[in-house]
Amino acid sequence: MALRAIITDIEGTTSSISFVHDVLFPYARSALPGFVARHRDDAEVRRWLQDVADEIGTGPDAPEVLDTLLHWIDIDRKHTALKALQGMIWDAGYAGAEFRAHVYPEVPARLAAWKADGLDLYVYSSGSVKAQKLFFGHSEAGDLSGLFDGHFDTTIGGKREAGSYAAILEEIGRSGDEVLFLSDVVAELDAAREAGLHTGLLERDGPVADRNGHPAWPDFDAIVLPR
Repeated sequence: MALRAIITDIEGTTSSISFVHDVLFPYARSALPGFVARHRDDAEVRRWLQDVADEIGTGPDAPEVLDTLLHWIDIDRKHTALKALQGMIWDAGYAGAEFRAHVYPEVPARLAAWKADGLDLYVYSSGSVKAQKLFFGHSEAGDLSGLFDGHFDTTIGGKREAGSYAAILEEIGRSGDEVLFLSDVVAELDAAREAGLHTGLLERDGPVADRNGHPAWPDFDAIVLPR
């Protein structure tokens, strides 16, 4: 069956890991205490603070909640509550033009070419859907948000779980053999392949020692789409 859609990861795939770790994470860490203090009574913020509190066994206003969130940033814990709160903080940073999201040079044109060829494009990242939309809406190459037909985050499931990819297929109304998933993480590709998707490994920093049978390319221009 012909390819109908491409799902792409962000970090290490469309964009530099260093931008996220050297720009976005420090910005969120610095802004988080003040943001929580100002917005802890907002319904959406309260929801995520309660989520953290439930996990650590305390109340949403306990200082341990903020300490936990800061610790999760430090260890790059991919927790849905943290990602949601980070997305809200980054919103202000993007709006104030304090930074622009990095994308590799060939990515915008390649995404546009795939779109022009009739392929549907989706993002699946550990960052929240809100953060994804901000990222591509405020990229160094301009507003790329119109290229995408949908976004998925870990609310649909973990990226190393085959069930997450099955759920995405159901959501977009495609079978696995109609969809290509692109990532720089072999374990994520393993899970996608288990769910029946085509897979592609991005090797931005050089060849990966164990590709586990996944096709691999150095950049988007080198990708050979399955037929």
